[in-house]
Amino acid sequence: MSHHADLILLDRAALATVAAPAADAGYFRSHATQATRPRSAIDQLCRSLDDAFEESVQSGDNAEPSHRAAFARAVRAALASAIADATPLTAAQREGSADSYCRHLLAADPLGRYAVAALVWMPGQMSPVHAHHTWCGYAVIEGTLTEKVFEWSEATQCASQVRTHPRASGAVSFTRAGRSGIHQLGNASNARAVSLHLYGVPGEQIATHVNDLLRVAAETAGAVDRTFA
Repeated sequence: MSHHADLILLDRAALATVAAPAADAGYFRSHATQATRPRSAIDQLCRSLDDAFEESVQSGDNAEPSHRAAFARAVRAALASAIADATPLTAAQREGSADSYCRHLLAADPLGRYAVAALVWMPGQMSPVHAHHTWCGYAVIEGTLTEKVFEWSEATQCASQVRTHPRASGAVSFTRAGRSGIHQLGNASNARAVSLHLYGVPGEQIATHVNDLLRVAAETAGAVDRTFA
């Protein structure tokens, strides 16, 4: 049975800015925004996520849902459908900041299985290099992001860059938890970029329980910094 009827739609009165640990200062900056229309795309996205979780339960497979290929396909399809909507976000939910990229928390599952957020990236803004403590998915709504992909070395305890991908509007991605999915997202263009993100955590934990910040190999660090300068 779907729990979507109890979906928490977040507004400024109900949601305080999510606090981040000191180690992440300058990276996490969550902005609560007024939950005004349009909501249809976000509503349907959450319904699709509910269905994906319910399908996992009904399959009888006791594994973590994100480990199932069917779940990953469902998340990617839900994101693609959401950003196909002409107006998935309000103007306020596309607002950025000169200080760092902004995270606008849009909705949270009452069972704590997922949170939905819009991230707004002004030119030159980027995430740190990170893996994930949970499954994640994202889709680019506006502009172009650059995604750098890294591999982890147990010997050096560092991440090294292996390739770079442009992620234009319409791009969709999904990754499971763990250091097999290390990356960095950023806006190397001269225009704003906006992306829609899903995290497999309760809404109040998106700034503290999603990203696994990693040390970058010395030969890679300079190249990463120059890309987003």
